[in-house]
Amino acid sequence: MSAEATSPNGASPEIRPVDNPGRRRGRARIDLRRIGRAALFGPASRGGLPDAIGHVAEAHRAHFPDADLAVLRRAYVLAETSHRGQMRKSGEPYITHPLAVTLILAELGAETTTLTASLLHDTVEDTDVTLDQVREGFGDEVCYLVDGVTKLEKVDYGAAAEPETFRKMLVATGDDVRVMSIKLADRLHNMRTLGVMRPEKQARIAKVTRDVLIPLAERLGVQALKTELEDLVFAILLPEEYGITRALIAAQDAAADPLVTIAEDVRKVLREAGITAEVLIRPRHFVSVHRVRMKRGELCATDFGRLLVLVGEDADCYGVLGELHTCFTPVISEFKDFIASPKFNLYQSLHTAVASSCGSVAEVLIRTHRMHKVAEAGVVALGNPYVPPDGPQSGSAGPADAGAPGDEADGVRADPTRPGWLSRLLEWQESAPDPDTFWSTLRADLAQDREITVFRADGGTLGLPAGASCVDAAYAQHGERAHSCIGARVNGRLATLSTVLSDGDTVQLLLTGDTASGPSPDWLGHVRTPGARIAITSWLAAHPEGAAAPAAAPRPSVSVTGGAMRRAAVGAVVDVPHATVRLAGCCTPVPPDAVTGFTVRGGAVTVHRERCPSVARMLALGRPPVEVNWGASGDCRVTLVAEAFGRPQLLADLTEAIATAGVAVVSAIVEPPSEQRVRHTYTLQLPDAAGLPALMRTMRDVPGVYDVSRAQHPATA
Repeated sequence: MSAEATSPNGASPEIRPVDNPGRRRGRARIDLRRIGRAALFGPASRGGLPDAIGHVAEAHRAHFPDADLAVLRRAYVLAETSHRGQMRKSGEPYITHPLAVTLILAELGAETTTLTASLLHDTVEDTDVTLDQVREGFGDEVCYLVDGVTKLEKVDYGAAAEPETFRKMLVATGDDVRVMSIKLADRLHNMRTLGVMRPEKQARIAKVTRDVLIPLAERLGVQALKTELEDLVFAILLPEEYGITRALIAAQDAAADPLVTIAEDVRKVLREAGITAEVLIRPRHFVSVHRVRMKRGELCATDFGRLLVLVGEDADCYGVLGELHTCFTPVISEFKDFIASPKFNLYQSLHTAVASSCGSVAEVLIRTHRMHKVAEAGVVALGNPYVPPDGPQSGSAGPADAGAPGDEADGVRADPTRPGWLSRLLEWQESAPDPDTFWSTLRADLAQDREITVFRADGGTLGLPAGASCVDAAYAQHGERAHSCIGARVNGRLATLSTVLSDGDTVQLLLTGDTASGPSPDWLGHVRTPGARIAITSWLAAHPEGAAAPAAAPRPSVSVTGGAMRRAAVGAVVDVPHATVRLAGCCTPVPPDAVTGFTVRGGAVTVHRERCPSVARMLALGRPPVEVNWGASGDCRVTLVAEAFGRPQLLADLTEAIATAGVAVVSAIVEPPSEQRVRHTYTLQLPDAAGLPALMRTMRDVPGVYDVSRAQHPATA
C-alpha cells in the first residue's frame, strides 16, 4: 500500500505527546509516537544494514528472547533492494515506511511471522516481487499475510477499488487476524505522515480512518493503535476543538497534579494490606479529554488522567478493589467489572472511582500485567494463533512453515482469536449485492461499538450488537429460515419481534413451518445487524406482492356463524321452579366450573362462572345470587380465545384442528392484527364438557398459537 509522504521536519499535524515529563516515570503505556521516526535513521552497521533493523530486532527480542532474527534480516534485504530508488513524497527512502510499520508491531509484541510480512507488505503491490517469490522465500504464512494487505488495482476496479480492497482484506482477516494488525500499523504510520498531502486528501483519508480503521482497531482490542489514530484524525477533522483540548492539557501540565498525591495514598494503602502492585498515572489522550469535556462541561484537575494499578493475579485485582473501597469513598455508579464479563474485544479490567480525603475524585483501572498487555495490543499480543501453546513462541517464518489458511484436513482453518462480530461481518458481506452497499453497510456496522451476548433456548449463545432485536437474533441463529419467524419468548415470556434484547437475555425464536411465509417491511424498522437487513431487503425485492400485504389497511373483524347448529342442553340445575336456565355468553361456563346464577327479567336464571367479572357487578348492585348445580353432563357451549402470531392460513389451521377434535364452530371472530399478533374468539359446541382440556391443548399445538384461554369478557358474536 503506497504509504503517504512525510517531512523529516515534522510536517504532519502537531500532536502533543500524551504524557508530560512529570508522568513519565513508571508509565506502562506503550508509546508508539515516541519510538516513531528516531529508529529509522542512523549510520549503517558493519553488516551493511541501517540501525533501523537493529531497533526492530531489539524490540522483538524484548517480547521473544529466543526469536530467530535471520528471517527478519532476509526480509529486510528483499524489501530494501526491491524498494531501492523509490522515494516517499517527502524525499525519504521508501524503505522507511515498511520499517516503521514493522517497528510499531514489534513494540506491540507481534511474533516473527507478522514482522516478516510487515517488512514485505508493499513489495508485491509496488515492486516487481511476486507472491510466488514471497512464498518460496518465506513460506505460505507470510505469503498469505502479504496478499491479504495488498491493494486491488484501480485500473481493474475503478471507483470500487477501495471498498473491494477492504472486502478482500476482511475476508483474509477472517482466516488470519494478523492481516488486519498489519493494516492498522500501516495506516497509523501513514496518518503520522500526512503533512505534505493536500488538505482535501488528508480529510478523505482521515474520514475513512475514523469510519473503518478506528472501529476495527477498537474491536480487535489494539488500544495503543486506536488511541493514536483517534488523536491524529481529531487534529485533521476538528482542528479548532483539537486546539482547545491541547491548550487545556498544556495548562494542566503547568499546574500541580492531584493524581500524584492520590497515587501515593493508594500505594501506601496497598503496601499496608500486603498487596504487591504497581500504581501508575495514565494520562488521557486528546480525544478522551475532549469526550470528558463534552460530557461534563467543566474539567477538574483529575479529569486529565486515571490511575492504573497493575498486579500479578486475577484475585489480586479484587483484593485491590476491596482495599480501595474500604479506605476511600467509592463512587458506586462508576464501578464496572470487565474481568468477570470481558468486553467483546478481549478487554479485561476493573473500573472504579474513589474520592480522596481532599475531595478529589480519581478514576482507577485495576488489571494484571497480562490483561494490560492485551488491553494495549489486543489480538497482536496473542501471538501466532496457529502455533500450539507448547510450540515455538516466535512463530518464525520460513519455507517449512505450516500451510496457509485452509490447509487443515477439514478444509477450514479454525482461528481461536476470531471474534463473533467478525464472523457476522464475513457472513453478511457475501450477500452485499454491490460495492456501494458493502461500503455503506460496513461503516454502519462498525459504528455499533458495543456488543451483547444472548442465550439460545438450546443452550448456545449469540453475539449481537447492542440494541439488537428479536429479528436480529432470528437471522443470526436461523439465517434465511428466519423469514418465517412469527414471534419469540424472551426470558420465558412472549415478546414481539421488535423487542430489544439485553445482555444475558434468553431468547427462543418461534418459526412457522410455512416456507412461503416472508418478513414484513416493518422488520426493517428495528433491525441492527447488516445480515438481517440485507436478507429482509433481498426477500422483499424478490417478492413485491408479499411486501405489499402488511401495508394494506387493517382487515375488519370477520364473523363466521354456524346457523344450523342446535343449542345444547343446559345441564345446569337451579332451585327456582319453572325457571328458564341460560348459560352466560360472557364466560360460557361448562361442567365442572364453579358457578352461580342471577335472576334476570322474565324470570330466567343466567349462570356465570364464579370468577366472571359480571358476578362482581351483580353483587355490587345488590342482586341476590341463585345456587346452581350441574346435572348430568352432556352437550355444552364454550367460548375460547386463541392468541397467536399472525401468519397466512392461521384461521384455516385452527378451524381444522377444532373440527378434527369433533367440536362444532358456532361462531368465530378474527380481530385485526396488532404488532403481528392476532386474537381469534371461537364459540364452540362440545359434545361433552370433559373434552374441553384436550381441545384447548390441540389448539395450542397449532403453529403460531401461543395461548388459548376461556373468554372472560362479554361475547361480541
